[in-house]
Amino acid sequence: MDKALTIDNLQEFIKKTDFNPDKKEHYFYKLIEEVGELSEVIRKNKRLNDDENKTIKGTIEEELYDVLYYVAALANVYEINLEKCFRLKEELNKEKWNKK
Repeated sequence: MDKALTIDNLQEFIKKTDFNPDKKEHYFYKLIEEVGELSEVIRKNKRLNDDENKTIKGTIEEELYDVLYYVAALANVYEINLEKCFRLKEELNKEKWNKK
């Protein structure tokens, strides 16, 4: 991905490389699997900076990427714009939590 990373660009990239509306359940199950893996590496506190080989494999960073990937893939198959969702939800949160 050569563009600056925005949520829209991320969704566009994933849609071009991995888009199959018939696999909604698959994307959801993968998301749950990745959240479990994230939980494990958080418990072990495995970080990219701690790895002497500087590999992302098996780190919190890797699992956060995987979770983000499947969130975007799910949003794509349901035709949801995550940037728009973010803005709408933030407005609700401002009211609910008296944010400025």
